[in-house]
Amino acid sequence: MTAAHDQDVATLRAFNRVYTSRLGLLDASYDGSPFTLSEARILYELATRTDPTAAEIARALRLDPAQVSRTLKRFSERGLVTARENPAHGRHQWLGLTDDGRAAFAALEANTRASVGSLIEGLHPLHRARLLDAAAAINEVFEGDAPEVVLRGLQPGDLGLVTARQAMLYAGEYGWNGDYEALVAGIVADFHRNVDPSQDDAWIAEAGGRMVGSIFLVRGDAPGVAKLRLLYVEAEARGLGVGRQLVEACIARARALGYQRLDLWTVSVLTAARRLYERAGFVLTRETPSRQFGHDLVDQVWSLDL
Repeated sequence: MTAAHDQDVATLRAFNRVYTSRLGLLDASYDGSPFTLSEARILYELATRTDPTAAEIARALRLDPAQVSRTLKRFSERGLVTARENPAHGRHQWLGLTDDGRAAFAALEANTRASVGSLIEGLHPLHRARLLDAAAAINEVFEGDAPEVVLRGLQPGDLGLVTARQAMLYAGEYGWNGDYEALVAGIVADFHRNVDPSQDDAWIAEAGGRMVGSIFLVRGDAPGVAKLRLLYVEAEARGLGVGRQLVEACIARARALGYQRLDLWTVSVLTAARRLYERAGFVLTRETPSRQFGHDLVDQVWSLDL
């Protein structure tokens, strides 16, 4: 295990401690009701599912079937649950709430809504917005499908995000200074001012609803020559094929627009990008030592005959 992994584990555990404490999940009863947290969750499943079985509830809540069975027995003894035969499977009865059970659930639901509402309303608006965004992200991570990479065109705000994310990424990974951010800002500003859809294009890669990469196709300085610019992939999205999809889209568009050659500039330390270019058929045509972004680097120009 790495130090970064240990820190990730500590971060999630710290969240769990704060979350369970602030919502009172460790109390003997949940939201002042006569139910424990697990009992409240089983009651919720009974109220919101149509003819559930004990086995279905146990699977949905990832609880021990024996624990669910004991809870349902207590509910039955208190007159909260009714059961009827399931013609398709005699051992698994269909479950439902009695009138008393529905009343108990309604009281629990009202208390929970009031409790959570009070917690949210007590937060500063900025904290509340961050909390709700984080809660939505957590739901998506645990309940959503695996992230799918989608390429799309530019939307308002993308140019600023591309500039910011690339500046932060290369500062964090390579220690590049603000000169790189200024360079990217100039490139995207020129693209916006001079874009010609018959000669230029750009793509944003999204996964899980967030930007995870970009690439730009711009006309070059000589007839028939285009430039591939501003390829980047977020660190956590590497391994999903984002860079390959972006490079392939750029090459295909350059061919479709009738360009004869596609050039790009990079530096030798960006080894992952260089491997992408090599696999796509680019050939290194020039190397030049340079001093930029606060470091001694080696500029490289790569070209692909189309």
